[in-house]
Amino acid sequence: MSKRRIVVVGGGAVGLATAWRILEREPGVQLTLVEKEPGVGRHQTGNNSGVLHCGLHYRTGSRKARLAVRGIRQMTAFCQQHGIAHDICGNLVVATSEDQIPRLNSLLERGTANGLAGLQIVSPEEMREIEPHAGGVAGLRVPEEGIVDYPAVCGTLKGEIEKLGGRVVLNAAVRKLARNAQGWRVETAAGDFAADVVVTCAGLQADRVARLSGVRPDVKIVAFRGDYYKLRPEREYLVRNLIYPLADPKFPFLGVHFTRMVRGGIEAGPNAVLALDREGYGKLDFDFRDAADALTFPGLWRFAGKHFTTSLNEVRRAFSRALFCRTLQRLVPELREDDLVAGGSGVRAQAMRPDGSLVEDFEYVVQDRVVHVLNAPSPAATASLAIGEEIAELALAQ
Repeated sequence: MSKRRIVVVGGGAVGLATAWRILEREPGVQLTLVEKEPGVGRHQTGNNSGVLHCGLHYRTGSRKARLAVRGIRQMTAFCQQHGIAHDICGNLVVATSEDQIPRLNSLLERGTANGLAGLQIVSPEEMREIEPHAGGVAGLRVPEEGIVDYPAVCGTLKGEIEKLGGRVVLNAAVRKLARNAQGWRVETAAGDFAADVVVTCAGLQADRVARLSGVRPDVKIVAFRGDYYKLRPEREYLVRNLIYPLADPKFPFLGVHFTRMVRGGIEAGPNAVLALDREGYGKLDFDFRDAADALTFPGLWRFAGKHFTTSLNEVRRAFSRALFCRTLQRLVPELREDDLVAGGSGVRAQAMRPDGSLVEDFEYVVQDRVVHVLNAPSPAATASLAIGEEIAELALAQ
């Protein structure tokens, strides 16, 4: 009996974790992972803030909540097993005004319902014991969150796939997914691969890759770029670990925050602005196809209309270090504008519906022996090993 052939498209954390989980469950499978870049984890996974999210903010019962809680524990164990740099250092979520305290209490209730341990509302005095320079009137201590080296995670997963007999083919952008009597043919820049089952984890290109197989998703990937600053080394003492704002419920993104990086240094950000290049990390990067795809999508204009003032402020903050600093000062009042130096940036792939609403949860579509991961933004990197279990189960059931 010939081995079942599975091709996984995408070498970010979710694709790598899915391929590894498939090989764990069915060691005899002939598995090939194709990645269009010259290395794995080159986009969302390798350009995020390196935070291990434990499932605090996500709607109870959602995939995000369930898989973030499960995933952070799996990721921590994986890092311990393979000697990958990480630290479960905890997070402090800050209420900056009295009117935010009811929302802070609601966040405590949600996190507890999601299965998190050790959550605690803390007074200003107790906050200063955790983060001596934090501002605010109250805080929520989240002991299970942490930081990790995601590029190292990706490199290790690649090695584990290869140890189990899988192949990882780089520089292999997918050009076509063709159905035939034997199954699927995945045509790439590095050659063609036959498959009985295909799994696509294409991140920023998820909707386009899905369409290659004949699927017509009712969502579009809209890319949001986030810019970071770093604290000057002599001012890094202002932040010990992680300091987060209480998210604005009217806006779908978390807001700028402080993160201690596992390789050293303190990062501040990101904001969230429309990216006119899905894989562009500079403020002025532009790709005609990507820009036209976004700007002709009615959902984007409905989203912008619904969040006009906040969206405008995000754009202003992208070009104003002073405004960026003023926002951060709500969390750390002692911060000065000249404490901030330019950092990196990341791009988030967010699935959006034509009515302008964002797809809030992880979303998969299964059709004709193809499993498409259509929406896997943050906390997908944290949850990747748990997401990989679910996708592997779906793939092996085809």
